[in-house]
Amino acid sequence: MTYKEARVYLDEMSKYGSVLGLDTIRGLLRELGNPQDDLKFIHIAGTNGKGSVLAYTSMILSKAGYKTGRYVSPTVISYLEKIQIDGKWISESEFAEIMEEIKEAIDRLVCKGEPVPTVFEVETAMAFLYFKKQKCDLVVLETGLGGETDATNVIKNTVCAVFATISVDHLGVIGDTLEEIAQTKSGIIKPGCTVVSARQQENVRLILRKKAESLNCIYTEAEPEQMSIEKEDYKGLTFSYKKYTNMQNHIAGECQRENLSVALEVIESLRKLGYQIEEGAVRDGLDATRWAGRFTCLSEDPVVIVDGAHNEDAAKKLKTSIERYFTGEELILIMGVFKDKEYEKIVQILCPSAKRVYTVDLPNKERTLPAEKLAECVRDCMTEQLSVYAEKSIGDAVAKAYTYATEDSGKRAVIACGSLSYLSEVIRCMERCVQNPQRKERI
Repeated sequence: MTYKEARVYLDEMSKYGSVLGLDTIRGLLRELGNPQDDLKFIHIAGTNGKGSVLAYTSMILSKAGYKTGRYVSPTVISYLEKIQIDGKWISESEFAEIMEEIKEAIDRLVCKGEPVPTVFEVETAMAFLYFKKQKCDLVVLETGLGGETDATNVIKNTVCAVFATISVDHLGVIGDTLEEIAQTKSGIIKPGCTVVSARQQENVRLILRKKAESLNCIYTEAEPEQMSIEKEDYKGLTFSYKKYTNMQNHIAGECQRENLSVALEVIESLRKLGYQIEEGAVRDGLDATRWAGRFTCLSEDPVVIVDGAHNEDAAKKLKTSIERYFTGEELILIMGVFKDKEYEKIVQILCPSAKRVYTVDLPNKERTLPAEKLAECVRDCMTEQLSVYAEKSIGDAVAKAYTYATEDSGKRAVIACGSLSYLSEVIRCMERCVQNPQRKERI
């Protein structure tokens, strides 16, 4: 099986959709020899910040000398970044080889009359098998949807259960209220593991703490208020947190204060369990961490930022970041959102402070909110100064926004936001604009 054939096979499996529950993936993993049982995990759930916490934690562990697997979702740059070891993506040949092994296992399941796994279940099983073959010391694992019935929760050997900020998302799928969502996500806590959480709303905190106590787990909550910022701009920050002083971080944004404090509390929890993680590894890991799509700067003249703010909580934090870094500058937004998200709230939070908004369709045509409909939503909250354009393509939106921004160098900033799923295309289009300025569109 080639890599291309493996991807086609996965695309064909997408017809099975997304199904919450663990029975099917248990069957698949049983056919593969239960590779997850030979691995140790740091399991991360939450609504916003999972990816950043994963990036910081895994890079620090790699710098400390632990062979560290990463399993992330969704991806931004390449499909292959979903499965990584020490920051290196799985290769196309390794992907194809493991997919062939998994296909044979699925064929056996079909012969037995058992259910066919979903794409996410297959990807999760692939990650476990790859990490076992590569003999990873630790795996930093990001949940897909939810927690308790998420395919990743089939694991048993959880060293640390981690919770990024929990807010309302996927209503009706993993819960109808914030409390129900928190209860579902708390399902990743395993008996006796350590638990680390971001600072949560009180009702969420009570749910997580109660679940941890019921399973005899030590519960620690991050304290971002103890973080002091020595230097900060849209390219990163220099900070101190408790005993960690003068740390360099190259991922900017209001939410990173919370994410950094969570990651450092995870590291402290691991140290208490006996993992050897020197301060130098923490310093080097934070300095080396990059995470595409999380307030990532693509250009400095003009300033162009991409950020996957896709729900109300993330939009509020993005707004705070914009106000902190770009006060007095004219704001240009590029927006693309899924129709099942709270796009009205995202628009109400971000658009009033913008001068121009370019709306786009997302690559996923089934889930995207049409650019025209999003533009109508933006117009509903328009001020006299705001102009909105529904563009035919992401490339058109990027080229026009970039052109407009360059007409007043240093006084305009472009922010592409709304969903991680289209940011890779924004990045590619922006590279073309920077490399070939004569191709910029005039409007």
